Amino acid sequence: MNEPISPEDFSDPLQRFGADVKRVRLGRKITQKQLGRTTGYSESYVSQVESGKLLPSERFAIGCDAAFGTNGLFSGLLHRIEEGDHPTSFVPYVQLEQKASSILGFAATTIMGILQTEEYATAIFRAGHPFETDDVIRGKVAARLRRREVLDQDRPPKLWTVLHEACLRTHVGGASVMAGQLEFLMHLAARPGIDVQVMPFVAGAAAGHSVPFTLLTFRDSPAVLYSEDPQGGRLCRTASTVASSLHVYDRLRAHALPPDESLTFIDTVRKEFAP
Repeated sequence: MNEPISPEDFSDPLQRFGADVKRVRLGRKITQKQLGRTTGYSESYVSQVESGKLLPSERFAIGCDAAFGTNGLFSGLLHRIEEGDHPTSFVPYVQLEQKASSILGFAATTIMGILQTEEYATAIFRAGHPFETDDVIRGKVAARLRRREVLDQDRPPKLWTVLHEACLRTHVGGASVMAGQLEFLMHLAARPGIDVQVMPFVAGAAAGHSVPFTLLTFRDSPAVLYSEDPQGGRLCRTASTVASSLHVYDRLRAHALPPDESLTFIDTVRKEFAP
């Protein structure tokens, strides 16, 4: 007879969180539908959280504590997931990214996170968090790689990224890591619904005034803008600001190399890194 799976058997923190919710829910003899009604979410939402496929919201975690009488257990677990994997300010973006119909990104010096390889992401996080333990870095990398799961959905978002040439030539993790990253980028760009354009140095000031940013569009709600500065990332829903950023993005695409030429350009740079 197979032994029951305990939450400790899951290496993924979202799976552990979901397994804990399910274990306590069953112990309290509460159905998914009842828990959804209590927390203000659908039965499907509860099911996705329990299976580890969806990052739960703070409202859901607090609702679980209220329904189960667990005195802050699940809200505390969620807070530790946020600290260990994503910065708290980035969690709302990740939740929106999972629902987006298109992801439009401009990257100035590093490949956008959803397109990074494990080795590249590890080098990025290690450089940005030089005093953290290897376990913390692994958690951050795992969270970044999980974001790619959105591209494997039945109806994945369209992804379009404009990469400044500096992204391709900035040495992150060494030559072999860069060669692997650029090869992976080419592999993703060959998939339907994913477009990659390179803004070459020779484009001059066309991209020089733009900071990295990402636009998320949705089928049934307005687009949002995510941008980063030295104080951290922030979401913007102001219609005029989002519209202005969409206009800037259109101009960036117009000044960048066409997708086919961009892939040829990426392969040329990849060969420079390849042993």
